[in-house]
Formats: sequence, structure tokens, C-alpha cells
Amino acid sequence: MLKKILIGVGVIVLIAAGFIGYTLLTTRSHSPEAVAEIAAEDLNVKITYCQPYKKGRVIFGEETEEVLLPHGKYWRLGANDATEITFSQDVNFAGESISAGSYRMYVVPNASTWEVSLNSELGMFGAFEPNYDLDVLKVNVPVQSNSQDVEQLTIELGSDSTGVQMIITWDKTLVTIPITQ
Repeated sequence: MLKKILIGVGVIVLIAAGFIGYTLLTTRSHSPEAVAEIAAEDLNVKITYCQPYKKGRVIFGEETEEVLLPHGKYWRLGANDATEITFSQDVNFAGESISAGSYRMYVVPNASTWEVSLNSELGMFGAFEPNYDLDVLKVNVPVQSNSQDVEQLTIELGSDSTGVQMIITWDKTLVTIPITQ
């Protein structure tokens, strides 16, 4: 009898491990990893994130509208792993000072602004909310309407005479975050 129970438990564990392994291996193909990098003068900025697709879904809006990312709710700014940003030196991120280093970046999207946070908790997988006590910076940035309907979340880094610009686009939403020295 004990042998049958142990075999049954073993089969359940194998099925569960197989399902978890399959899910982890195929998740990355649905939302592939991407890297945005820039070297502007003596500043290097690198963002590692995963790019979900729209797939006909309504992305941003009110929770009552059955959207993927409701206004006022935590979003890891991507899929799979938490989005991470690294600065090679101290910078101003949307006008606020932040020390050189690596940070978890997440947002709380709203209709007219996004609250963007940098957090010292790194290496997280999944949609788990961060330990908010480890937030080191919170800024509000304006949301713009994008004339193009962007199918896949994209984060780009560019530079101009004022510094580096982080440009986040998805669906019909565009957010620009200035990064200056």
C-alpha cells in the first residue's frame, strides 16, 4: 500500500515539474527578452525587459473595461522577469537624482501619467509585486497618445542635446522619460 502511495505521489510530482518546466521554457517565446542600451558621452544605460504582445487585447484602461493593465495597478513593465535598468553613473531620472547601479523598474499606469518606480530588489521573476520598502525613487511622467498601434511593448533609448531619452511604446501609448547627468 505504501509503495502505491509513493508511486502516486511521484507521478504527481513529475507531472507538476513537467508542467512548470514547460511553462517556464515556452513563456520566453511568447514574450521574448530584449535589451535597450546606449552609451552617451560617459554615461551608459542598459534596460533588460521582456516584450509582451498585444494579441488583440485592450492594454490600458479602467479595471471595469476588462483591460490587461488597469489604471492605478502595479505593472512590472514587461513580462516574465522584472524589468531592470542600470546606470553607469549618478543621473537625474525624470528630474530626480539616482545613484549609479542597477534597479528593478516598474510602473503604475494611469490615463494621463505613469508613476515610475526604481526599486533595489533585483532578479525577480513573475508578476509579483515588489517590496515597496525597497523603492529608492518614484516619479510621475506624462502619457502621450501614439498615432501608431504598437503590437509589442518596446523600450528604446536615444540621445539628444539634453541627454538620454527612454521611450516606452505599446498599444497607442507613448511615455518618454528623460535621463540626464
